[in-house]
Amino acid sequence: MQGKILIVDPIATNRVLLKTKLGTAFFDVRQATSVAEALALAYHDPPDLIITAFYLCDADATALLDGLAPKAGGQRTPVIAIGETGDSALRQRFLSRGAQDVLIKPLVDAFLLSRVRSLIRLYHSPEEWQMRAETGHAFGLADPPACFQMSGHIQLVGSDKALNHIWAAQLRQDNLNKISVSAVGEAMTRLTGEGMPDVFVLALTPDKTSVTDQMHLISSIRANAGTRHCGIIVVQTDQNADVAAIALDLGADDLMPQGFDVKELHLRLSALLERKRQIDRIRASVELGLREAIFDPLTGLYNRRYGLAEMTRQTRQATSDDLPFAVMMADMDHFKRINDEHGHAAGDAVLVETARRLRTHLRPSDMAARIGGEEFLLLLPGTNEAEATAVANRLRQAFERTPFVIPGSAKLLTVTISIGLCLISRSDLAGDDISNAAIDRADKALYAAKNMGRNCVLLDRPAA
Repeated sequence: MQGKILIVDPIATNRVLLKTKLGTAFFDVRQATSVAEALALAYHDPPDLIITAFYLCDADATALLDGLAPKAGGQRTPVIAIGETGDSALRQRFLSRGAQDVLIKPLVDAFLLSRVRSLIRLYHSPEEWQMRAETGHAFGLADPPACFQMSGHIQLVGSDKALNHIWAAQLRQDNLNKISVSAVGEAMTRLTGEGMPDVFVLALTPDKTSVTDQMHLISSIRANAGTRHCGIIVVQTDQNADVAAIALDLGADDLMPQGFDVKELHLRLSALLERKRQIDRIRASVELGLREAIFDPLTGLYNRRYGLAEMTRQTRQATSDDLPFAVMMADMDHFKRINDEHGHAAGDAVLVETARRLRTHLRPSDMAARIGGEEFLLLLPGTNEAEATAVANRLRQAFERTPFVIPGSAKLLTVTISIGLCLISRSDLAGDDISNAAIDRADKALYAAKNMGRNCVLLDRPAA
């Protein structure tokens, strides 16, 4: 089933007609006749969408909207209100109480199904991000700190330049959001930094050529990495149910088939902006969790978990390459002495600078990971013995020749590093557990370098 829908209507023929249309589109349909019955069903078996008549047995649709309890995260079940007639004041009344849309009969089946699919898709998208965020919480990853709520950026897009400016002037009245105007062909050309809108308001004109370009714009917004999370509201200047259905299926979030109404658009924009802010907060939490899952918080290098996983991936990839790759284990000499004599803050500063120096002397394709207190794993793909040895010696010299600056101290600190190195070639990749074997070889070379007096590079050569 595509989703669970609750139909609330006191007239049986209306319920049967809607159930037939939705059932043939593979929706699971439930029915109720009153507000009380609908709220009871919504509580015990929450639907993905509620379609309600304007007036029910015991009250009107506003009572149903007021009675719906928000789920975790403040999200409520989306509601479509459907009636025989409805002026702008009635639509605004239902929208202001939480309805996602207000539709007037007769309804074209294709448009109704597109609107239903669109709302269910929007309803579940925050849940998907919330699940990822909760996974991060299970691993002890906290939400990012709450930020001051900034005003949004609304970009009006249309083929009629004069109409764009008229709408923009009306929207700017009593509106703290930034309002910008763009032609259809220019809408995707100014999307960096402060130019990135939160919501596109697309004016659909009756001209067939313009409509085609505007449909392509919806697809482009959804396909672009920078704009795919932006809201899209389509305003039709000429009511066309088929075009409206296409716009919704292409990815528009909301649609105003009755045309531009500034008060109604304000309500729809407020709801869409709040939804986008909610998803942005959850996405930020997920991205923070991902960063903390793979990066070392002190140095910014990859952590042990990611480094070892990347080591396994590199060995698998090398089975299809002809070039060997180098594995290095690097360890700072007498690091404990730094913490004991200068304090842990000094030790942390040295580790941060160590990470910077490692990154400076490695290629973008190389990888550095902190896998212990002062121990680092370095992977250099496509690197032969001479190249790897040269890189290791440059790294060693970068530490030996350049003292470290200790915060709060005028004294410079000389820190050296020891490196164990091994090369993995195609012939090594036939055995099992090559990644662990390579790390073990590099680790043994590092241990030998420490025994030789530290501040040196030692290459492990496989037995003949």
